[in-house]
Amino acid sequence: MVVQRWAALGRWLLWRPVRPALLLSPVLLPAAGRRLPFSTTCARYSKNRRLRQKRVISERKLTRYFADHRRVRVVGGRGGEGGHSFYSEPRKIFGGPDGGNGGDGGHVILKADQQTKSLSSVLPFYQGFHGERGGKKTCYGANGAYVYVKVPVGTLVKEDGAVVADLAQHGEEYVAAYGGAGGKGNRFFLSNENRAPTLFTPGEPGQERVLHLELKTTAHAGLVGFPNAGKSSLLRAISRAKPAVAAYPFTTLNPHVGIVHYQDYEQIAVADIPGLIKDAHQNRGLGMAFLRHIERCRFLLYVVDLSVSRPWIQLQDLKYELEQYKKGLSERPCVIIGNKIDLAESQINLPLLKEQVADRVIALSALRGDNLEELLLHLRELYDTYVKTQLSQGQSPVKW
Repeated sequence: MVVQRWAALGRWLLWRPVRPALLLSPVLLPAAGRRLPFSTTCARYSKNRRLRQKRVISERKLTRYFADHRRVRVVGGRGGEGGHSFYSEPRKIFGGPDGGNGGDGGHVILKADQQTKSLSSVLPFYQGFHGERGGKKTCYGANGAYVYVKVPVGTLVKEDGAVVADLAQHGEEYVAAYGGAGGKGNRFFLSNENRAPTLFTPGEPGQERVLHLELKTTAHAGLVGFPNAGKSSLLRAISRAKPAVAAYPFTTLNPHVGIVHYQDYEQIAVADIPGLIKDAHQNRGLGMAFLRHIERCRFLLYVVDLSVSRPWIQLQDLKYELEQYKKGLSERPCVIIGNKIDLAESQINLPLLKEQVADRVIALSALRGDNLEELLLHLRELYDTYVKTQLSQGQSPVKW
C-alpha cells in the first residue's frame, strides 16, 4: 500500500504543469550582469570568495592595545550576615537557636600570567563576590568566590607610592583586597545565661584599596639605542616580531618582545625598547617609560648607528643615561652592535669605534641581514652564562 502511494505521488509530480512565472523568477535566474550572492551548485561562485587580509596597524594605533600603567580600585566581597532561626519540630517545640554563620566574602587576587603581555585587559574596578547568609539548622553560608585578575609577568603593585608586591614569576599571586568575614548567627550567642538569643551580626565589608600597577618588561636581552638606530629592523630580522618600521625617522612608542629560536629548542626573549634621548633620566621624551623596561633585562644589546660621525659618543650617552637611572645598570653583560654597515660612512667609522671601546663590537646590517649569525651566536653565549649563574646561586632562570 505504501509503495502504491509513493508511485502515485511520483506520477502526479511528473505530469504536474509548471507555471511560467516560476521559470522566470528573479531568484532562480539573475538579471544580466548580476551574480547571485551565493551558490550551492556552481563551483565558480565559491572560487571568487576569498579571505580578507588583515589590515596593517600603524605604530600609533598599536599603543591602544598596549598599556604599562593601570590604576585599579579593588574591593573585597562583603561577608554574609548570620542566620536567625529557632529549631522546632512536632515533639521538640523549643529546640533552641539554630541560625548558622554567614559565609566570608571573596578576595580579589592578582595573578602573574606568562601569556598576558600587557595591562590593557585590566579593568579599572574589581569586586569580590559576596558571601551568603547563614541558614537554618546551623548551616553555614557559602563563601564568596575569588576574583582572579591576570597581569603580565614583571608587574609591580604600588600603593601610595610604595611597592607592595613584585610579580616576577609565572603563577605568583598577590591578594589585592581581602573579603569581609561572615556574620555570626544566633546559635553563636547561645549560653547558660541566654538560652534563646535573638542576636545575630551582619557580615563585615570587604577591604577597599586603590592600587597602581606598573609593568616592567621581562626579557633576557634589551635593545638599547637612540631613535632610528635600527632596533626595530634588527628585531624583525632575528625573530618573528613585527614592530613598525619605515623609511622616514620615527620612534617606537611601546616595547616589543621577539623570541629567538635555536635548534636545541632554547628560546631567548629580546625586547625592543622605545628610543632613548639625552636627559631621559630626567623624564624627558619617553623618559621613565623607556628606562623602566630596561631594568629587568639580564643583558643589554647597545645598537649604534655607524653612519653618523663619532658613533662612540652615542654609546657613552647611552651608558650615562642608564647609570643615572639606576646605579650599576650600565655594567651588565653587553655587546655593541654597529648597525647599517652597508653604508659607505659605516665602513670608515667601524675601525674608529673599535679603537674607542673595550667591549666586543659586532658590525651588521639589519636591512640586508649581513652578519646576523655572529650576533645570534654571541647572544646564545650570553644566555648560557646567565643560566649557569642563576643555577649556581640556587635560583631558577627565566624561561620563555
